[in-house]
Amino acid sequence: MRWQPLYFGSLWANQYSDVMKRQHLPDARGVLQAPPEVGGEYEIPPDFELEVRLERTAMNLLESACNALEQVRLNRPLVHNITNYVVMNFTANALLAVGASPVMAHAREEVEDMVRLAGALIINIGTLSTPWIESMFKAGRAAAASSVPIVLDPVGSGATRFRTETARRMLEELPVSVVRGNASEIISLGGAAGGARGVDSIHSADDARAAAEHLARSSSVVVAVTGVEDLVTDGVRTVRIGNGHALMGRVTGTGCAASALCAAFCAVERDPFTAVTGALLTFGIAGELAAAPGPRPGTFQVLLLDALDEIDRALLTRHARIGV
Repeated sequence: MRWQPLYFGSLWANQYSDVMKRQHLPDARGVLQAPPEVGGEYEIPPDFELEVRLERTAMNLLESACNALEQVRLNRPLVHNITNYVVMNFTANALLAVGASPVMAHAREEVEDMVRLAGALIINIGTLSTPWIESMFKAGRAAAASSVPIVLDPVGSGATRFRTETARRMLEELPVSVVRGNASEIISLGGAAGGARGVDSIHSADDARAAAEHLARSSSVVVAVTGVEDLVTDGVRTVRIGNGHALMGRVTGTGCAASALCAAFCAVERDPFTAVTGALLTFGIAGELAAAPGPRPGTFQVLLLDALDEIDRALLTRHARIGV
């Protein structure tokens, strides 16, 4: 991996962490003494203090992710989904499995009333049409008036002008809290040509990092780029998540379900950056648990729902992979 790992499933990657947690201090020569069972000495690297701060950040994020998951289970927040026809059933089941309460409502006549009852709104442009766009904007404005966080999933942005312009208009006119997309979608919204292949990405999170950070700063949103590795940024803070499995790309709707989980976590965690990091850690680890028996894609989809129901603080702590 090209990114710097900080936490790998209950084990800090940095060798200095063990020293730090045992509160060993430098001796007069500026050398850290290793724990007795290890022996030897560690020279203090120039960036030791930075490493310590980064590891503490990762610890705090992991603890907040665990807390947010427990709050979702405790409060069962209502998540209002305006999402595409292809994924409605799977998205609803994913939200139920993680502990949230989904509602799928896109009629112009009711979206304003529905979103006022919700803890979060997810707008997914996967099967876009003009009437749905009207409903999305009505719901978004009502959500803004009620301080309901909005998560935007710009499915296929960069593939067609219609999708790209609609997603950009939403970012300009609605107080979106989170944008979750694949790398090509995020690149298209960050001001470059997306180059998407339909709704699939042809870029990596590394390719999209600059565009994601620019989009986060220019639109005051948290941006999540998901794929083989995930990246979350608010333009100042950036974190990488190494959890997930290749089978997640072989099942329709896993990206849309990830966006829905981001909305559920935003309903219980006021900091969108923390909420999204927790949601993607949860979803990625669930994907790994579901893939462990070696299933084919059809069975994997069912096992993924089971894993979302099973996942808890202990599993998050054991399997999380966080980096910068």
